[in-house]
Amino acid sequence: MASSEEKVVAVIMVGGPTKGTRFRPLSFNTPKPLFPLAGQPMVHHPISACKRIPNLAQIFLVGFYEEREFALYVSSISSELKVPVRYLKEDKPHGSAGGLYYFRNVIMEDNPSHICLLNCDVCCSFPLKDMLEAHKRYGGMGTVLVIKVSAESANQFGELVADPITKELLHYTEKPETFVSDLINCGVYIFTPDIFAAIEEGSTQREGQATIRHLPSSETFLSPTRALPTDFVRLDQDILSPFAGKKKLYTYETMDFWEQIKTPGMSLKCSGLYLAQFRFTSPHLLAGGDGNKSASIVGDVYLHPSAKVHPTAKIGPNVSISANVRVGAGVRLISCIILDDAEVQENAVVINSIVGWKSSIGKWSRVQAS
Repeated sequence: MASSEEKVVAVIMVGGPTKGTRFRPLSFNTPKPLFPLAGQPMVHHPISACKRIPNLAQIFLVGFYEEREFALYVSSISSELKVPVRYLKEDKPHGSAGGLYYFRNVIMEDNPSHICLLNCDVCCSFPLKDMLEAHKRYGGMGTVLVIKVSAESANQFGELVADPITKELLHYTEKPETFVSDLINCGVYIFTPDIFAAIEEGSTQREGQATIRHLPSSETFLSPTRALPTDFVRLDQDILSPFAGKKKLYTYETMDFWEQIKTPGMSLKCSGLYLAQFRFTSPHLLAGGDGNKSASIVGDVYLHPSAKVHPTAKIGPNVSISANVRVGAGVRLISCIILDDAEVQENAVVINSIVGWKSSIGKWSRVQAS
């Protein structure tokens, strides 16, 4: 059995109903973290990645949704992965670092040596095992997953400058008005328990500030001209920026895919990315069929076991079909998500679209988004 010094815990920030408004109307019926991508709840993908971390002790989901909204999922995923998963409800939003600090005593119950911190609405391959090994080599307090993007899009994210040799984080700025770097923050981190003292220090240093010049979009429910509460701490401005260049923070660059899941349109793209990743991580989740006894499957497709698909239908690529869906004869589905209890009737075509829960697409209909 692993010693206590080797234990790792994972914390996944899931937000709450006052966030993710750009994801509406999909988040009206179900919490955004439970919306299915590639047939699995959005939060399932980072949870599955955490399961591959050596010596993982627990996974915590932190947010301000009501506990009843996550109870069933937490119970089932804990049994499925055979690792404890707990939902921790904030009494109010505390910010990306403040939420971690608020539950510090619970998170440290197993005396972990490392804490993996992830954001639920990030879509990537989550290279946590390699990232953890790099973090141990660096010997710092924290390691940030980063990726290179185009100079034109970089200012939509947190930009950073890293030492090309040591990978130390030298400078960090959130959504700058002028170009700083094509390296951006992916919203995935590994910390030692020293992060809690850093959060306390960052909060103390910020006290007395009367105005905040800019907030990231995920935290805009606070007025930019209001002083922030002392227990509201942002990981980017209050931790990454002040501790950059002090040999405490380092970077790990991913060469794989990365996206933010902010809108319904992005959920389609990210579902396709996760389906493609299943070829390597979970091939058993991908459907097969040659059009004889079962539907013709093209490319990466997830088909829920309870779904009924006519053998003459042609499905794929990038299609996810949820529970109790009925797909009729001659149907063509391309790049779409069909949600629970929906029906696509004979000879209908659905392209680049999300078909809602209990919806019905009529015979010979064509549903296509640009």
